[in-house]
This record gives sequence, C-alpha cells and structure tokens, in this order.
Amino acid sequence: MSVALISFVGTTALVAALTLLAVRRMKRSENAIDDFFAGGRSLAWPIVGGSLLLTNLSTEQLVGLNGAVFKDGNLVGIAWEALAAFAMIATALLFLPKYMASGFTTTTAYLEQRYDRATRVLVSGLFLFGYVTVLLPVVLYTGGLALQGMFRIDLPLWLIIAGIGVLGSLYAIFGGLRAVAVSDTLNGVGLLICGLAVPILALIVLGDGSLTGGISRLAQDRPESLTPIATKDKSGEMVSVPWPTLLTGMMFIQVFYWSTNQVIVQRAMGARSLAGGQKGVLFAASMKLLGPVMLCLPGIIALHMTDRLSIEDTDTVYPAIAREVMPTWSLGFFGAVIVGAILSSFNSALNSAATLFCLDFYKPFVLKRGNAAGDRRVVVVGQIFATILAILAMIVAPLLAQMESIFEYLQKVNGLYSVPVISIFLVGILTKRAPAIGAKAAMVVGILTYAVFTFAETIVPGFVFTDHIAWYHWLHGYAASVLCALGTLAFFTLIAPRLADQIEAERLSKQAPVDMTPWKLRRVVSSLIVLATIAIYIGLFAISR
Repeated sequence: MSVALISFVGTTALVAALTLLAVRRMKRSENAIDDFFAGGRSLAWPIVGGSLLLTNLSTEQLVGLNGAVFKDGNLVGIAWEALAAFAMIATALLFLPKYMASGFTTTTAYLEQRYDRATRVLVSGLFLFGYVTVLLPVVLYTGGLALQGMFRIDLPLWLIIAGIGVLGSLYAIFGGLRAVAVSDTLNGVGLLICGLAVPILALIVLGDGSLTGGISRLAQDRPESLTPIATKDKSGEMVSVPWPTLLTGMMFIQVFYWSTNQVIVQRAMGARSLAGGQKGVLFAASMKLLGPVMLCLPGIIALHMTDRLSIEDTDTVYPAIAREVMPTWSLGFFGAVIVGAILSSFNSALNSAATLFCLDFYKPFVLKRGNAAGDRRVVVVGQIFATILAILAMIVAPLLAQMESIFEYLQKVNGLYSVPVISIFLVGILTKRAPAIGAKAAMVVGILTYAVFTFAETIVPGFVFTDHIAWYHWLHGYAASVLCALGTLAFFTLIAPRLADQIEAERLSKQAPVDMTPWKLRRVVSSLIVLATIAIYIGLFAISR
C-alpha cells in the first residue's frame, strides 16, 4: 500500500473519529429538531467560524475561481473573496441579531414573521431549487474534477462523483448540523495548510528554488497581472469581474450569500449566544482576506508556468499546478483535505435543504391536516429528503462538463432567485411598513428583471447586450433586479402599508432562546477588516502599475 493511500485513509478516518468524539461531548437538546437542524444551539464561536469558512471554501472555489483568474490574466477575481468580508460584517451586525432574537432555525422563518407564510414558502422553494440545480451538482462536479486531475485517478468522473456523494451524505443524513460543523472545522485546518502550501511551493518553483525569487518574478515579469481593478482580460475581452460591477452587482450577491442563504447562516444560528455567533462570523470574515492567496494566486502563477503545466481548459488550471508542485508524499494528506472540503460544502447544503423542506413544507403540511408531526418523525423525513437530493445531485453533476465556465454558471443561475431575496430581507429588517403583498410582487418583478438582463442573449438568438451597451456585464443584472424589486416594494408600501396591529404582533413574537448580549468588540473588529480590505486593493493596484 502506497504512502499516499495510507495518509489519505488515515487522515479521513482521523477526522471522522475526532468528529464523533467531539459531537458526543457536546450538549444535547431535548428538542430533536433543534438538535439535528440547529446543532442544539451549542456551537462555540471557533466551530461557527470554521464551519462558515469550509462550507464556503470548496473545490468550486479552488477550481472555478483559479480558472477564472487564469482566463482573465489578472486578479479582478479577488472581489469574490475580499468583498465577502463586507457582507459578513453586515451579517454579524445587522442580520444575525434579527434571526437569533426569535430562535429561528431557518432564515426563511424570519420572512414569515415579518411578512406572511406565503412569502416564506416562496423563498424556501427558490432556495431548494437552487440547491438541487446549482449548488449540490456544482460541488460534486468540481470535486470530482479536482480529484481526477490532481491525483490522476483512472476512473470515470461519474464514479468519483458518486463516491463523494455517498460519503458526504453520511455526515449530513446521520450526523446533523453538529457533525457537519465539527468536521468542517477539522478539515478547515488541513485545507488552510494545504491551500497555502500550493501557492507557496508554486512560487518557490517559479523562483527556481527561492520564494522571494518567485514573488519578484510575479511583480517584474507581468506586473499587470496583479491588478485587482480592470475591464479587459489578457485577450482584450471583458474580464469576469469588471471594476464597475464592484459598485453594483457584486455587493448584492455577497449580501445574499453571507446574510440570507440558509446554507451559510444556519451555522451562525446554531451558536451558543449572539456574541458567539458574531465572533464566529467576524473571525471567518478576517480569514476571508487570506482567501485570494489560495483561490486566486495559483491561477496567476500558472500564467508564468504554462510551458510545464498540462492545461486543457480553465477548470483544469488548479489541479495541474497542484499536481506539479506538491510533493508525492503529501498527496494522500492533500487528497483527504480536498475530499473534506468537498464533503463540507456538500453535506452542509444537504443539511440546509432538509431543514428548509421539513420546517417550511413538511411540518406545516402535516399540522394543517390535523395530524401530529413528532420531532423525531420530522428528523427522519429530513433524512429521507436529503437522501433523495443527494441522488439527484449525483445524476445532474456529470452533465455540468458541458459548461464553459463552471464558476460563472454557478453565479449566474444563483442570481435568478437570490437577488430579489436580498431586497425583501433588507427592507424587512430596515423598515416595519412594507407589506407582504409587496414582498411577493418584488420577488416576481426581481426574477423577471434579472432573467431579461442575464439570459436574454441565450433566449434571443443573435442578441448580444454588449452590442448595444458596451460596458454591460451580467453582474449589472443583479443591480437592475434589486432596484426594480426595491421600487416595487416602495410602491406597495405607499399604497398598502402594514397595519399597526401587524407590526405589534411581530414585535411580541420574539423569544430569544440564547443570550442576546452582543460582542463588545464587534464594531472595532469590523472596522479593522474594512481597512485591511481597502489596503489590499490599494497595495495590489500600486504594484501592478
């Protein structure tokens, strides 16, 4: 048995054993639903932060974003990581206190409290649609692609995908949020080590054995590749993230992902207290500033090493450079870490999907029919639902090989349902008068607006937006959608505002199950993260000149 295989099996087994040990020592909730879907509200802030990071950081990021950076020939793609910190600050300071104040297990439960049940069901259905058609298949596809490319696995891609899917399902279906969060944190440590090792070793190779020599080559040979602000890629076409989109669509999708998306926010809602949740989110936000080193820098280094890398398309850039620079003895450990990252995103999405289905659809449906929905029965239904989703994702994932850019596909389709959601969450939190009918109308208007601006080129043969608007990029569709949705909400607020008794009923329904004392350093830490993000952009822009 090879050293790589032994280290792979050993690392994977160690994570499973430590997860089991940690979960058994955690406080259990008497409420089976709370225990399975919210981790018994017993997650310490390091677990919250670690789980947030690894749920987000997976192979769709490692493969997709490095590929996009390589295609662009510059660092405009760091916006996906750097600007995430701003959205996470909004989560910690604005959204999380609202969610935790009423002991919600799903973000959509807030929408029912703020608007009505129909709004909650509509948004939950859209979330589930996104998980089935986008998130789960993309995680499996990019995970299988990364493993096949990095370790030259001589197996069909669909078989690798199936193996990942089955293993990931075990955590989500039988372990619940607690097992998912703990395994995420443990794998996160390994991913941080290996994720940083790839660019460092690649720089040493680039510098002929010298790390500083590799850094010097990046700054001297092609300094323009280090710019974080541009509109044209290395081929003269529009880059994946033109700088004007930083002021329009980019921030909107970040707020959706980090502040309203069930897959992400569910970890923070499982915290022991509001202060613990805020610490975990802001810790993850600070670590996101390291994200570009793992998720963008290898793509830039690959531009200087094309003569020694076997790159078939953009989605093979990261596997190629990792295989080139990682020592053979470390591949087993690295493989286990990569599998852990894949499992993290996959089982997190499965757990969140099961949570939404059970609490937003199944349990209310059973109660409406006059039957009792016991907590344990709800959990079992969630496990069955997660199993069905996992199978569907394993079927859809291999079909994504036909996509030109998997990362762009992920973001484009996500926007169809996510952008209008941002509007109704923001308005719901910031105002008390916007009515439920306005929220539903805003969702419809927002979806239609986004579809027109983003998919018109696909629907109408021969139509190209940039032929009519030279500066247009699909990310601008996010801003157009949000503005139209906000305008719709404003219109209905003027003609049919909520009644005083509705506002009072919402206020009286709040019953916090945990300590709601906020973290006293939250504003100081948030300010430091903002300043650090700005400094990164200024520094890279200055070097690239």
